[in-house]
Amino acid sequence: MDEMQRVDQLAGLLREKLPWTPDIALVLGSGLGDYAAHLTDVVNVPYDTLPGFPVSTVQGHAGQFVAGMLGECKVLCMQGRFHFYEGYDMPDVVLPVRVMARMGIGKLLLTNAAGGINTQFSAGNLMMITDHISIMAPNPLRGRNLEWGPRFPDMSHAYHPTLQDSMRKAAKQENIQLREGVYAMTTGPTYETPAEIRMWRLLGADAVGMSTAPETIAAVHAGMKVAAVSCITNMAAGVLNQPLSHAEVMETADRAKESFTRLVDTFIQIVVAEVE
Repeated sequence: MDEMQRVDQLAGLLREKLPWTPDIALVLGSGLGDYAAHLTDVVNVPYDTLPGFPVSTVQGHAGQFVAGMLGECKVLCMQGRFHFYEGYDMPDVVLPVRVMARMGIGKLLLTNAAGGINTQFSAGNLMMITDHISIMAPNPLRGRNLEWGPRFPDMSHAYHPTLQDSMRKAAKQENIQLREGVYAMTTGPTYETPAEIRMWRLLGADAVGMSTAPETIAAVHAGMKVAAVSCITNMAAGVLNQPLSHAEVMETADRAKESFTRLVDTFIQIVVAEVE
């Protein structure tokens, strides 16, 4: 079975398990998976019920799709993503995004936990990603081009301007401070060295993490509109004189949960209303 057949088969299986086609899809990053808990009329689809689907191995990633209602909005959440550092090849890392695109979902909100590079940021801030730098990991489009997108996709507006405007409206409406900046992706699983953080800062990065960029590339290739938000869960190596840990990431994400939930709720409602 080639990759296009695999994606189409999984899209069909997931579609059969859901009562409707979602208006928007979300990928919930480390410590942010609880967002799905306040949706109503929920349908859970564990990844291991989909033959050949990868399985999450990272603490804080539940490993299931959660479909539910946010008011009148139909939402599909991924509680747990797949990372290159887990040993997965890039086709597996971006498989869920491609499946969701083939289901007919046109809008995608990616979220992650990230380290703050910009010294004006602080732990607990939310940052809308306006662009990314991804030069350390293999491009997910490497290999034979999958025919639902062009061989050489334009990434000038990888994070869709209309969705960015909707995110700004949501932040203003909820009175939430929303940082904006460039996200740098590294392969992980090690945190970056202080010298690497100085390099990323010189290159124009405001935050750093180990996900999101491949999913964005695959989504844009498949014709989806993408928005993305980082929860700044710690300051990156060398910014503060303290060690980094995944426990800190989880603790800070939990503290930011309330504002994150309000921002995402309002963003989804704005986006779906604008479509209608």
